[in-house]
Amino acid sequence: MSENQSLSRGLKNRHVQLLAIGGAIGTGLFLGSGRSIHLAGPSILFAYMITGVICFFVMRALGELLLSNLNYHSFVDFVREYLGNGAAFITGWTYWFCWISLAMADVTAAGLYIQYWFPNIAQWVPSLIILVILLIMNLTAVKLFGEMEFWFALIKVVAILALIVIGTFMIIKGFSTDAGASSFTNLWSHGGWIPNGLSGLILSFQMVVFAFTGIELVGLTAGETEDPERVIPKAINNIPIRIIIFYVGALLIIMSIYPWTSISPDRSPFVQVFSAVGIAAAATIVNFVVLTSAASACNSGIFSTSRMVYSLAKENNAPESMKKLTSNQVPANATLFSAIVVLIAVIMQYIMPEGVFVLITSISTFCFIFIWAIITVCHLKYRKTNPELAAKNKFKMPLYPIINYVILAFFAFVLVTLALNEETRVALFVTPVWFIMLGVIYKILKSRTKEEESETSLA
Repeated sequence: MSENQSLSRGLKNRHVQLLAIGGAIGTGLFLGSGRSIHLAGPSILFAYMITGVICFFVMRALGELLLSNLNYHSFVDFVREYLGNGAAFITGWTYWFCWISLAMADVTAAGLYIQYWFPNIAQWVPSLIILVILLIMNLTAVKLFGEMEFWFALIKVVAILALIVIGTFMIIKGFSTDAGASSFTNLWSHGGWIPNGLSGLILSFQMVVFAFTGIELVGLTAGETEDPERVIPKAINNIPIRIIIFYVGALLIIMSIYPWTSISPDRSPFVQVFSAVGIAAAATIVNFVVLTSAASACNSGIFSTSRMVYSLAKENNAPESMKKLTSNQVPANATLFSAIVVLIAVIMQYIMPEGVFVLITSISTFCFIFIWAIITVCHLKYRKTNPELAAKNKFKMPLYPIINYVILAFFAFVLVTLALNEETRVALFVTPVWFIMLGVIYKILKSRTKEEESETSLA
């Protein structure tokens, strides 16, 4: 293993493009959208569009920062430059926690999805097999990670496009379901666009924001992408089109086929639509799609956490052994460390009460909002402190600085909506403990480093 190597630029344009799609489409669209529709009705479309626009501008800020210096390997590098080493330490380890908790949830969920076909197998067996396969792939080469994500994302894209094409045909033909004829009029003829009032729309934002977690993953590929100056802007600029097609398009079609009042909050709307058209294997198809979606999220989790630990180690914010690379330029120790933590979490989940796990994932959602806010603040600082460098950048974020403050105001609004929900309210009070703990650890490490430096100078 070598310390002097840099990460391999093994991710091609098609890998990054599909990574951007995969990051924007979560399992929530396939399984959780029924609950979202039940809560907000057709107004859920507005929630997705508003959140999508905000996420697009966050990504533009991220893209501008990354391309301002091609030596940045992840956003922790520019957080250190603009907000200091302490902020970089807290941001890096917070992002690591975000993805570890998602990987924990998704590798466990993957075991459940496999039990659908093999009910007699203990859930931990397929979870462990999937984790081992993903670990081997991540240890081999970054190109293999990109290839796996390419195919995982492609399966999700095909499933959504199939729903949109089949659904459009059903609507044009006026296909009759058990809830009546398929028609675009179903969108507004059952209580209007905002049937549950503004409260339903406002409460839906918590689920919608969670659906977009992982969209910033493109920012972690900068150090391993061929021709980042061309590939990253292209991936980021396509985000609005993807959001409109995949989220808004799919939900618009679903609510046109079935009135929102007839969509079950406990069942996948995708299964409902595919079953209605007579596809006998509808549940099996959707189960396969969510299995690949869960495996994809876990794969991204191992990748992102290992790169984050590698970036932290390079600045002495993680153990030195974590910055060592294999001959394939993969941070093997950092990858193994993250995978072991996910494995421990999977084992622990069978011991821990369910409430604790819900709390962990709720804290993760708060932490993702923190990461996005930090990116936005860094962009403000970069523009103010480096006007000459910003003037040369070919990938500027539009509407600066007004949009930065709009983004931060939106995140404050989402935190308020999270405080209104009983399930996530507890996390709002527990999350500060995480940041206080990181702050204390950083202070201890810093004082220890100073002691070592003073001892060395005296010697």
